[in-house]
Amino acid sequence: MQRIPGKNRFSAPAEWQSHILTAHPIFSDLCQRFDPGRFSDWPSVSALNNCRSDKTFSFVDNAVLEQDGRYYEEFIYATAQIPTRGENWHDLFGAMIWCLFPHTKKLLNRLHIAEINLHGQKQRSKLRNKLTLFDECGLILCVEPAAQHHLDWLRAHQWQHSFVQQRAEWWQQLRPVIFGHAIYEMATAPFIGLTAKTLFVEVPVGFSQWPLTAAYSFLDRKLHEQIANGAVLLDNQQLTPLPVLGVPGWHDENNNPGFYDNTDYFRPQRQR
Repeated sequence: MQRIPGKNRFSAPAEWQSHILTAHPIFSDLCQRFDPGRFSDWPSVSALNNCRSDKTFSFVDNAVLEQDGRYYEEFIYATAQIPTRGENWHDLFGAMIWCLFPHTKKLLNRLHIAEINLHGQKQRSKLRNKLTLFDECGLILCVEPAAQHHLDWLRAHQWQHSFVQQRAEWWQQLRPVIFGHAIYEMATAPFIGLTAKTLFVEVPVGFSQWPLTAAYSFLDRKLHEQIANGAVLLDNQQLTPLPVLGVPGWHDENNNPGFYDNTDYFRPQRQR
C-alpha cells in the first residue's frame, strides 16, 4: 500500500492490469458482475455496451463529445450517450456504475441539467456540488434495522465502536456499496487517506445476504426515489466521511485493531 503526501496528485496504474481488480476484495462486486479477468486488455466501448442490461443509454468514444462541442452533461441529456475515454480507469469505472445504477445516474444527469438551466454552466449551485461529490466519491452504507446504532457512531467518528467493537455486524447487518467511480479508481492504488462520502440507506432485514443483482436493483430504485423526492443530498447528516480502508474485509491491515489508532486517517469529529 502506498502513502501519498497531501499535495501529490493521485495516479492510477498506467497499464491494464485485471489482477488489480480480481485480487482486491473492494472490487468483488465488479468482478462478480463484469468478470474483468476475462479481458487481456482495456475493455472497448463495444464491450462495455455489451455489459448493459438497460439499453436506453449507450457508451461512445469520447471523441464524439469532442467533435460535438456540447457540455458533458448536456450531451448526455440530449443523446443518451455516455462519452468514455479509452484506456482510462476513471471512465471505465464510471461506465460500470452506469450499468449498475442506470436509473440513479440518469436522474443525476437530469438534476444537473435543471440546475444548469437555473444558474448557467459556470455558476455551480450547492446541489450541483453535492451531485458531483456523490457521483465521484459516494459510498452507500446499507443499514438493516438491527444496525441503526452504527449511523450515530459513524456520523460522530466513533470509529472504534463501529469498526472494532461491533465489527461482526459488518456484512451481516451493514453492507457498504461504492457508488463513486473516483473511489474505485483510487482503490487501484490504495493509500492512507482514501475517504468516501457516505449516504446512509435503510434496507430490509437480511439485505446484506441478498444476491448481487437483486441488491443493486433495489438500491437503484431506492436511491432514485430518495434523491428525486427529497433533499437527501443536501442533508448535513448525509455524505459524511468514511475512511474506506477501515471497512472490515476491504484492507488486510485493518484486521489489527491498532490500525484504527491512526488519528490522521481515522480523525475524531471536530468540536463545534
